[in-house]
Amino acid sequence: MSKQTTMTVRMSGVLSDFVASNVGEHGSFENVSEYLRDLVRKDKERKEQLDFERLKNELQLAFSAPDSAYSLLTADDIISRNR
Repeated sequence: MSKQTTMTVRMSGVLSDFVASNVGEHGSFENVSEYLRDLVRKDKERKEQLDFERLKNELQLAFSAPDSAYSLLTADDIISRNR
């Protein structure tokens, strides 16, 4: 079961007005919490998509390289390279 966290966020001026315009009777969200959860979910999805694209690009580079670009490595080679 996931942990629930209560957070307090303070905003004023333009940011507060912008949030208020997206919440309530004329906004897309019923309350500020719903709006913020939606923003966090979208940001999480954006980060996951960026991570996926980065991995996909690395794999495309690896698979497009000629066989001569590869060399045989042992587990010890990799461990010492990463120290």
